[in-house]
Amino acid sequence: MAVPQLLNDILNVLLLLAPSGALLCLVLAGISLRREGGGISFLIGGGFTKWMFWAVVFLTLQPLLSWFSSFGIGVPLPGGGISSSWLASFETDVASFVSSFVVGRLATTLAAYFVLRAILDAAAGGHPLPSILTAMFLLGIQTTYNLLQGYNTGTQYATADVLDSLWTYLVTTIMPIAAGLAIIGAIINFATQRPALRLAGVALALLSVSAVWQLVLAMVA
Repeated sequence: MAVPQLLNDILNVLLLLAPSGALLCLVLAGISLRREGGGISFLIGGGFTKWMFWAVVFLTLQPLLSWFSSFGIGVPLPGGGISSSWLASFETDVASFVSSFVVGRLATTLAAYFVLRAILDAAAGGHPLPSILTAMFLLGIQTTYNLLQGYNTGTQYATADVLDSLWTYLVTTIMPIAAGLAIIGAIINFATQRPALRLAGVALALLSVSAVWQLVLAMVA
């Protein structure tokens, strides 16, 4: 029996809204980042990593569903446009709301509030860096989304490919920058007669993550 056209249209709408779901997950990841220390002491498996994982899943949802065919389970992935004008309009409106309002306006406003939070943290004797990093992440949601989209291979392994590429980007781009900031912090602490050895050790560790990972792989092999 043929699948009803209305059901095909609903499936099309859900698949077309998956990228919007990925954008929402990135916004929630940014909010969770501040609650977990602003990237300084966030938990592996905490809110930030969970929302980032779901952003990758939504972005690679259609290639991921193709695995069911290899399991012998028929998954009819409809193609083409949406025949129902109401559903087509609904999909367009929701996608526009997420991109224009949530990401374009709301995330920017939240970033401004986190900048204010950074000032209040500094005034209370705390560290402003966690709130600043969160604000930067929220302002760069669209760029982060484009980066993830660029890593999407469109194959059955697309989810793992994106996660692997993120790991490579983290090790080769983000960690050297963080190591440089740690060195600057160590110099400032040394000049102000505060403990600096720990920051120097952090910088060395950040630059050695890839080597440590290769060592672990060699030990397992």
